[in-house]
Amino acid sequence: MSAILTVDNLSKQFVLHDQRKTIPSCANVSLTVNPGELSALVGPTGAGKSSVLKCIYRTYLPTGGRVVFRKAVGQEIDLAQATEHEVLALRRTEIGFVTQFLHCLPRKPALDVVAEPLLVRGATRAKARDRARELLAALHVPEHLWEVSPATFSGGERQRVNLARGLVARPRMLLLDEPTASLDPRTTEMVVELLRVIKKAGVAMLAIFHHPELVGQLADQVIELAAPVSRTPPLEALAQ
Repeated sequence: MSAILTVDNLSKQFVLHDQRKTIPSCANVSLTVNPGELSALVGPTGAGKSSVLKCIYRTYLPTGGRVVFRKAVGQEIDLAQATEHEVLALRRTEIGFVTQFLHCLPRKPALDVVAEPLLVRGATRAKARDRARELLAALHVPEHLWEVSPATFSGGERQRVNLARGLVARPRMLLLDEPTASLDPRTTEMVVELLRVIKKAGVAMLAIFHHPELVGQLADQVIELAAPVSRTPPLEALAQ
């Protein structure tokens, strides 16, 4: 099986120029993600698990290493070096990200928030909204909230909308950052079943879970990160 993602010695540091310090986030991370499998990132607080996902999605620009993604056409691209245009194109068509928090326009109905990834791919509004309804119902979002902005929802309701949005288009690779952290046990069980379904459909997933038992239930491989060592760079490095 050919990996859809190969990460080689990925690192991310944040430089505080005014304090002459570097804050390490993740270091020397290497992993592969395969179609139809879920790889789980584990490790202590501060190991940079979320930073790894953000470097892959290019919310963060990696400090070092390679992040090689195999596109649907077979071409490989290093996401650490890709242009913003290339990254945005992959987000629209091949890479999805379910974060811990939902960000959307304040007056946009939940139904349209969920349907948007399908609209971007060219689906009709009717078909996109129908699929959005299916997922919102599956995740137990009350129907009377579908035409209301998620800005007014509880944390658990917003996260269910967030999950529905991430799952609706079934990207080739899905990044998940603690997707069940604010969910009740019943909804968590529904999410687990949905993730199993999309695994069987061939979607590759890289995930961080709040509860270790979910790693045991869903992970095909586990990647453990160690907390990086903090270092203060020499002054000449900061001046570059």
